[in-house]
Amino acid sequence: MANKNTDYSVIYADDDFVVFNKRSGLLIAADRYDPDAPRLDLIAQEEFGKLYAVHRIDKDTSGLIVYARTSEAQRDLSMQFEKREVHKVYHALVYGHPLWQDLNVKLPLQPDGDARHRTVVNKKFGKPSETDFHNFGACGPYSWIEARPLTGRTHQIRVHLAENGFSIVCDPLYGGNQKPVRLSEIKKKWNGDEYEERPLLSRLALHAYKIEFTHPSKKETVTFTAPYPKDMEATRKQLAKLFGVDPV
Repeated sequence: MANKNTDYSVIYADDDFVVFNKRSGLLIAADRYDPDAPRLDLIAQEEFGKLYAVHRIDKDTSGLIVYARTSEAQRDLSMQFEKREVHKVYHALVYGHPLWQDLNVKLPLQPDGDARHRTVVNKKFGKPSETDFHNFGACGPYSWIEARPLTGRTHQIRVHLAENGFSIVCDPLYGGNQKPVRLSEIKKKWNGDEYEERPLLSRLALHAYKIEFTHPSKKETVTFTAPYPKDMEATRKQLAKLFGVDPV
C-alpha cells in the first residue's frame, strides 16, 4: 500500500526533467550545515532514479523545483539558469503595507555573511542581485507580494524585502516577527476556542509559484505553476474573503 506522499507532488515529468511542488522545510540538495536533514532529491529518487540539480530554492520555501534526469538536460538547464533565461515568479505574504505598487531592488549580496549564515549586503564582496516586486494589496496586517528574481542569490527575495523594511511572515532568519497567522487575529467576529485554535500558517510564507524555461530537447517554451500548499491556500482563501485581495 503506497503511503500518502506529503513531501512533494509531481507537476510534470518526462525523460529530460521533472518538476516538483515541494513542501516547506525540505532541502533540495546536500547541506553542509545539516547533513542529515531530509532531502527532496534523495526522497524522489525512489520514484524517478538519479536526479540532477539545476537550481536551488531555500529549504523553508515551498513550491516549484526542477531536476534534470540526464546529464545533457542538466547542462542545458543549468546554462539557462546561469544566463538568466529562466523566468521565476514567487508569492510572499509580508507583514505591513508597502507604499509602492512596483519596486525594483538591486543590491550586492554576500551569502553566509554573518554568524547565522545569513546573506548580507556587502558592497565590496557581494555579487550583484536584482528582483522586481509587485504589491497585490493589503489584507489586514499583511500584504501579498509577487517577486520576480532576475538573479539567483541565496535568500535573495528575503534579503531584498528586509532591506526595504518588510519581512515575510514567519521568516526565521530575516523577520523579527515569528507570529503565525491566526484567523482569530484577522477576523473581527471570530468565535472559536483560542486554546484549540490551530494557526492557518506557521512557516515561511514564501512559495515558488511559477517557472518558465526552454525545454532542453524540444526547444519550446514551457511554463509550470505550483498550487499553494494547504496552509498557504487556507490563508489565501480567508484573506481573500475578508479583504478582497487575491494573488491567484
